[in-house]
Amino acid sequence: MKSLAEPKKWERYFWPILVSALFLALWHYSVIWTATRIFPSPLDVERGMAELLRENVLWGDIADSLRRVAIGFGAAVVLGIPLGLTFGWYPPVNQVVNPTMQILRPISPIAWIPVSIIFFGVGDDAAIFLIFLGAFFPIVVACVDGVSNVPSVSRRAGRNFGLAPWQLLAKVVFPAALPQIIVGLRIALGIAWLVVVAAEMIAVESGLGYLIIDSRNSGKRYDLVVAAMLLIGLIGLTLDLGFRRLERIKSVRWGFRNES
Repeated sequence: MKSLAEPKKWERYFWPILVSALFLALWHYSVIWTATRIFPSPLDVERGMAELLRENVLWGDIADSLRRVAIGFGAAVVLGIPLGLTFGWYPPVNQVVNPTMQILRPISPIAWIPVSIIFFGVGDDAAIFLIFLGAFFPIVVACVDGVSNVPSVSRRAGRNFGLAPWQLLAKVVFPAALPQIIVGLRIALGIAWLVVVAAEMIAVESGLGYLIIDSRNSGKRYDLVVAAMLLIGLIGLTLDLGFRRLERIKSVRWGFRNES
């Protein structure tokens, strides 16, 4: 049964579009009222973005940022999920590793920039390392919590059917923990996208983060700065929507709490 508060289909599009239009109008008239010559208007940003497209700069920067996120986030997934499942499956191991994890996890990836430059120099490797760090810990924590929250009755049922430990983990525990793992992946991807922008401002010479700092330093092109900022937000929204679609898959959706 659907909730009475659930919005109608047209409302899902109408209200976000209306809010966006009001935001643009407020932005436009605020620039006019303040008579600022520094901060650009929406029309200035539109012209700046068109300039980037004409010069064939924008797509290359977007591709470089996405490539770095794909590599760093992919490495975090490949390493973080098996480790998280292992720590969750073996609580004594988690008790040994958890204190170190909790010391390292709160450290902002941005704080690792000097260390990453020492290890990898200025270039892609340093940026990818920072992205990996930003995504790794949320993935591990989500996997540990997901495995720990699997009801013990499910594990006992699997053992009663004669499943070996690895079969129990693969066929019972992992599917049951998958919804929480996907939430962790979604959070980690958002962090990775934040980190790549900061890393590109310091460690590399391409990407949307570099576009922002380069536009600021060479001629104070704040129209290009704001254009790059809006693109970062739009791409982040697109990535988040992609993970939200994963949550709607039937084989995953059952694990989310029914809100109806």
